[in-house]
Amino acid sequence: MRQGVALPLHTLIWVFLTGSLYCQRPSVVNIGAIFTFNSVIGRVAKTAMEAAVSDINADPRILNGTELRLHMEDANCSVFLGSVEVFQVLDKSIVAIVGPQSSSIAHMISEIANGLQVPLISYAATDPSLSALQFPFFLRTTQSDAYQMAAMADLIDFYGWKEVIAVYVDDDYGRNGVYTLGVELGKKMSRISYKLALPVQFNLSDITELLNKSKVLGPRVYVVHVDPDPRLRIFTVAKQLQMMTSSYVWLATDWLSTTVDSFSPTNRTSLTVLEGVVTLRQHIPQSNRKRAFISRWKKMQKEGLASSELNAYGLYAYDTVWAVAYSIENFINEYRNISFSFVDRLHDMKPSKIELGKLKVFDGGSLLRRKLLKTNMSGLTGQVQFNEDRNRVSGGYDVINIDQMTIRTVGFWTNYSGFSVSPPKTLKGRRSSYSPLDYKLDNVTWPGGNTERPRGWVIADNEKPLRIGVPNRASFVEFVTELNDSHTVQGYCIDVFTEARKLVPYDIPYRFEPFGDGLSNPSYDELVKMVAENVFDAAVGDIAIVKNRTLIVDFSQPYATTGLVIVAPIDNSKSNAWVFLKPFTWEMWCVTAAFFVMIAVVIWTLEHRVNKDFRGPPKRQLVTMFLFSFSTLFKKNQEDTVSPLGRMVMVVWLFLLMVITSSYTANLTSILTVQQLSSPITGIDSLIASNWPIGYQVGSFAYSYLTESLYIPRSRLVQLGSPEEYEKALRQGPYDGGVGAIIDELTYIELFLSRQTDFGIIGQTFTRSGWGFAFQRDSPLAIDMSTAILKLSESGELQKIHEKWFCKMGCPSEKNLESEPNQLHLISFWGLYLLCGVFTISALLIFLLRVVLQFVRYKKRQAVIPSTLSSSSSWSSRFSESIYNFVDFIDEKEEAIKRMFIHGGNPQGQAT
Repeated sequence: MRQGVALPLHTLIWVFLTGSLYCQRPSVVNIGAIFTFNSVIGRVAKTAMEAAVSDINADPRILNGTELRLHMEDANCSVFLGSVEVFQVLDKSIVAIVGPQSSSIAHMISEIANGLQVPLISYAATDPSLSALQFPFFLRTTQSDAYQMAAMADLIDFYGWKEVIAVYVDDDYGRNGVYTLGVELGKKMSRISYKLALPVQFNLSDITELLNKSKVLGPRVYVVHVDPDPRLRIFTVAKQLQMMTSSYVWLATDWLSTTVDSFSPTNRTSLTVLEGVVTLRQHIPQSNRKRAFISRWKKMQKEGLASSELNAYGLYAYDTVWAVAYSIENFINEYRNISFSFVDRLHDMKPSKIELGKLKVFDGGSLLRRKLLKTNMSGLTGQVQFNEDRNRVSGGYDVINIDQMTIRTVGFWTNYSGFSVSPPKTLKGRRSSYSPLDYKLDNVTWPGGNTERPRGWVIADNEKPLRIGVPNRASFVEFVTELNDSHTVQGYCIDVFTEARKLVPYDIPYRFEPFGDGLSNPSYDELVKMVAENVFDAAVGDIAIVKNRTLIVDFSQPYATTGLVIVAPIDNSKSNAWVFLKPFTWEMWCVTAAFFVMIAVVIWTLEHRVNKDFRGPPKRQLVTMFLFSFSTLFKKNQEDTVSPLGRMVMVVWLFLLMVITSSYTANLTSILTVQQLSSPITGIDSLIASNWPIGYQVGSFAYSYLTESLYIPRSRLVQLGSPEEYEKALRQGPYDGGVGAIIDELTYIELFLSRQTDFGIIGQTFTRSGWGFAFQRDSPLAIDMSTAILKLSESGELQKIHEKWFCKMGCPSEKNLESEPNQLHLISFWGLYLLCGVFTISALLIFLLRVVLQFVRYKKRQAVIPSTLSSSSSWSSRFSESIYNFVDFIDEKEEAIKRMFIHGGNPQGQAT
């Protein structure tokens, strides 16, 4: 019976003791650190982390009596050694790993951290790819290079550079950082033209070889993304190679600011090689805690506890340890215990020197990781928080310029406000959007001591001049050609290029390289393709700007306007039954006819009372009225005007008629004497429908346009190589081995027609294009040459060059215009018509006013005679009678009216 009671008692005691042990706070918590001790970052990080552990253990408000122990191992800048050392650290039952500083080592250790569920918190590994879901236990208390490269791309765009050269170390950190920079530059319509990769353990010869190769490249903006280098070897070599001059731009990521911040005051003389370099530094806001720690650091330096100047990564390392401590504190308060368990697969492995079987999984790893992600503390580097990518929320960057061994802050950048000369604000009040127009930075001193923004690229130099392809034409050589295999090129296009080059604000060494054998016109599509393939740097000539070419090269502003036209033989036949109508436009004919009618009506009205020729039966008066008007075209009229007003109107009308008839006669004579174009072909549609052979110029884009856009069968197209072949093919015609018409660019056709009188242009230009100079894609010279061409056009110099080459015997375009007489338009005579109309209407109004006054006087005389109408007559009846009386009054002779006023009585009764 006692045994039955004793067994449950032992069980209860065991359960009580086990529960007490489980609920007891651990006395010690171990964390590890993997980094390179003897490095720019490692030297400050080691001291900063030791100081952080000391401060945490001395602070009773955190961990509540639990000691935090830091176990550090040296990675020696080696991925292999770092991977080995991490197992040494993990063997000590650690709950978190601080570091590493190297992104390449972080990639390796992250996989181990995933397997053992130990959070890995780095204060210096900035590779953006570490934020991938592949590494869920990796957290970063520094800023990702994704932010830094966005800042660098904004900086490049701020100064207007479109192409850069990236110099980087060829490891995960360098490659992924430069890749991200390329993505960010693409958003700004810029690009990395060349990537210069250095070995991980590069030396001076590697740098010299790489930079020497880059000197022949066009871009002069270098972005350097390597590990911190106290010897500043890249810039030392660049200075020796004369690459720190005013034509170069050197930008560096925050590795450089970290390096120079670590220099002691006595070592600042090495900054001379950095004259004009611009770099970024992670922005850390000023605070009392930061200032106090800097003072403490200086004290530790005097005591020999710190061997290097403090840089940003030392502050990040200090805050990282504190963030881990706070998370452990929250973890212990909630879960009370830290436990580990063996990995079955590792435990079953055969024994080895590494003894992988002893590795244990941190049971609370995922829970501690969640606590870390919820971190929200104020540290030396500002507010410490993590975003959804497990990266620290970006605090921005300082823009640093090194000038005369002085480190100047010229501005600040954040991903929410862009560039500013004011420090970034806190997380509160951030703007959600910003405009590049708001960007502002202080003046920067560039390499060579210049304060003006460097151009950032060099097209060519005397050692390597610009290679310009020039079509060696066999026909229409006025545009461009080579003189007798002399390598001397001349022509209209060459003169335009030469004059435009003078307006470009920098020197462009170049040489012309003829393209083609000079026996036939070369293919212009092939010439443009050779520019795209870097055989030529540019192409100058009569190169049409068409769609397929713009896809592979950049063109300058057009310096000549052109388009495709149809040229066909001229028919000299002038027989046309209605040719007499051509001198006037239909508006002119209508207005002239209307004035004839108006003059007829007005003259009849003015003459009817005083001129017997304008009286009689209504039919006779109507005939007289219009015969008189149209007879004014002749010198002798059957009727003469008698009234002063009528004579005044006739003087103005006859003057107008004299001008109109003389103009008509002159224009009709021109129409009857100048050759007119007449062809069964009226335009491109009728030419396509005719099935006649069509000629085109060798090398022209007309061939591809006709076949690919208008779908004209290739069998209908006849290749022609010179103006002589044009003339022969057109004279033979479509039925005798020639062509029905030729399709070519307007500029060529105008020159051809200036020497021919039997051919002319049919219809209108049916495509619109222009000639320009071709450059490789994204070439800055294309923009500057476009600006120069616009200046030539505005100054009139472009027209003078055209006249020099094509107007020695009269401009072709003017000759073509002279061969087509213009119709006379109403706008040329509207002043005369207006004058005539004003005089005519004024005379009519004066006449009517006089008649109305006479009629009123007449009615007053009649008022004394008793009215025949009853007083009860309606108002409408009286009004109708007055109208009839007024009309009858107007119809009376002027003499009868005068006698009535002299003797009294009714004029109707006295009229004869």
